[in-house]
Amino acid sequence: MTDASIPRFTGDASPYGGGDPYADHRTADFPFTHLVDLADRRLGAGVIAANDEFFAERENLLKPGPAVFDPEHFGHKGKIMDGWETRRRRGVSAAEPHPTADDHDWALVRLGAPGVIRGIVLDTAHFRGNYPQAVSVEAVALPGSPSPEDLLAPDVKWTTLVPRTAVGGHAANGFAVDAEQRFTHLRVNQHPDGGIARLRVYGEVAPDPAWLAALGTFDLAALENGGQVEDASDRFYSPATNTIQPGRSRKMDDGWETRRRRDKGNDWISYRLAAQSGIRAVEIDTAYLKGNSAGWASLSVRDGEDGDWTEVLPRTRLQPDTNHRFVLDGTVRATHVRIDIFPDGGISRLRLYGSLTDEGAAALAARHRELGG
Repeated sequence: MTDASIPRFTGDASPYGGGDPYADHRTADFPFTHLVDLADRRLGAGVIAANDEFFAERENLLKPGPAVFDPEHFGHKGKIMDGWETRRRRGVSAAEPHPTADDHDWALVRLGAPGVIRGIVLDTAHFRGNYPQAVSVEAVALPGSPSPEDLLAPDVKWTTLVPRTAVGGHAANGFAVDAEQRFTHLRVNQHPDGGIARLRVYGEVAPDPAWLAALGTFDLAALENGGQVEDASDRFYSPATNTIQPGRSRKMDDGWETRRRRDKGNDWISYRLAAQSGIRAVEIDTAYLKGNSAGWASLSVRDGEDGDWTEVLPRTRLQPDTNHRFVLDGTVRATHVRIDIFPDGGISRLRLYGSLTDEGAAALAARHRELGG
């Protein structure tokens, strides 16, 4: 089911006339884009198959950052676009030259982490007259690592997240999703053909409790394990969600950096853990933040939705471009964690190592069952 209140864009955009190609890009403030992108390559997402990618490769759909447009970039097949673009469909004969109403192209997308999808953006940036007339999106949850053949098997039951809907060229086409289920894969359809620049799939990670139980000790804040950012004081240069992405930061904007404060306050991020947990060790990494790392940091926890924060790591000096490790004084039980940095600046990653409590494991397993896992 989709939200009719979200702006819709239809029709061609004007031909590119020079200058900033995004000057006439149509977009809107979608209510779900603060959530994690479940189709982020950093989480392990991939476009595993497509029926056609004649003009531009399917993998472009998940590239980070906005699509790039070069008006002079042509290849032996024609204009090279930064997106997924299929050839023009044709009918079966001269007497029937047009594609049928059911003709369409498709791509199969493996989410980087299984989860509940709250919103989808299919951006046709720079596809001004060669975008699909309509799109639709279906989803499924399959265990393990299914092949394209497994996903396309006739007994696989797909759930429609976005019904066939007209879209516009050179526009970010957003769709709110209301399906309280856990999904692992998407099938993105464009009717009858054309190009889509980027796919973003916003939602909440729903980890497999059996996997976390087998790990025992793991990073309780990591996106891939079900941690999430609930709020942050500042997101001026980069999103707070970067701090719980997989792996170490590889460049300055792959972390969290705030604007320069001119008051006597401080910046902070609050997190929700995968479930109630016992935290035993902490890493605060400032990799690639050299002249702009946080000066000091402290860590506080809360057990439950309400109540006061309890400090478990006092204000501690941080060094630039350094991974700092702390063993806590005993196991700390928590559902939420807050890091405060002083006075401003940034960190690249926060890791909270421990394991689920019995209560947390039971709650996570119950949620998994509710979502169809």
